[in-house]
Amino acid sequence: MARYTVNDVAVARARERIRARRYVLDSDWGDAQPSADDENAYLERHGWDAFAAWHLGLTDGAADGTKARYAFVCGDLRRVHRSALIACVYRAAEWGHKEVELAAHDLLQLLDRTRA
Repeated sequence: MARYTVNDVAVARARERIRARRYVLDSDWGDAQPSADDENAYLERHGWDAFAAWHLGLTDGAADGTKARYAFVCGDLRRVHRSALIACVYRAAEWGHKEVELAAHDLLQLLDRTRA
């Protein structure tokens, strides 16, 4: 099974986006998550650093500048989605990636406090 390190840059950017109210509260993450074509178009326009900033996990051993390096996407490449954070918490917990789980959980709590 792959191992992941928390992407501190992505966590910080997600916090910034949440504080700026750049989020979606109610979405079906299965429909909202970026497709491979969406990701490719985003990469073409913004590059790998911007792409990485949407992923809460970095795959250990995978090379930078490859899609395999980045995991646990937290938004649609424009806004953070509450449903994406829930999916990140769930998936990370399911597979025992505790640090990613806690990072996503903390972001979810921040989003919920911000919207209140």
